[in-house]
Amino acid sequence: MTTHQVADTLVMFRRSARRTLRSPDTLVISLTMPILVMLLFTYVFGGAIEVGGPYLDYVVPGIMLLCTGFGASITATAVCADMAGGSIDRFRTLPMFRQALIAGHVVEGVVRTLAAIGIAVGVAVALGYRPGSGPAGWGGAAAIIALFVVAITLIAVALGMAVDNPEAAGGLTYAITFIPYVSSAFVRTSTMPSWMRGFAEHQPATPVVDTVRGLLDATGAERWTAAVLWCAVLAGAGFAGAGTVYARLARR
Repeated sequence: MTTHQVADTLVMFRRSARRTLRSPDTLVISLTMPILVMLLFTYVFGGAIEVGGPYLDYVVPGIMLLCTGFGASITATAVCADMAGGSIDRFRTLPMFRQALIAGHVVEGVVRTLAAIGIAVGVAVALGYRPGSGPAGWGGAAAIIALFVVAITLIAVALGMAVDNPEAAGGLTYAITFIPYVSSAFVRTSTMPSWMRGFAEHQPATPVVDTVRGLLDATGAERWTAAVLWCAVLAGAGFAGAGTVYARLARR
């Protein structure tokens, strides 16, 4: 990107960030819900779930993915609101980077989601979360999570551009929050029925959460290739979908 394109994208990023801050109820829900789920699973269900160690240590990587789903719902709703309100058409007529509005939504969604993950991890540490990894493990886990956040944010942008109203956009992307529940995020997949285990072990959330957990626990990250590949596939699908919808708008 050129300096001009970066500057335009940052302007749109600030616009999206200001709009998010003007909706504190939505922001608070997206920040607190993953923490409440973590408390629920740790202190209500955790004692009955055998994971071979402290349940809090096991569940934190899953909470990171849960934050991503909540963040995606906000992003998709904001993008769809701009589509429905004609903001994209108006900005396209200005002498600016044509994709700046969409790029701004992506950057804002990624920054907001990573901040939510940071807050959730901070609460987990306050509750006693003590993974055995060093700086290298934390850095690797952060990189995988960042890739996943970018991928899901791009999917959210594409969905927000494809539907007709913000309610539908929020509903579609809210379903993303349920993907970690059918994975190794909260329980071992070996405890699931065989018909569910096949799906749980071959969907994006499981290799990502297993890789992050292995890096943070210093037990190895055997599935990092699958995690990175899934992130690349999801990011490519989101980018292609958003690009297709935007190209269709340009031809109108």
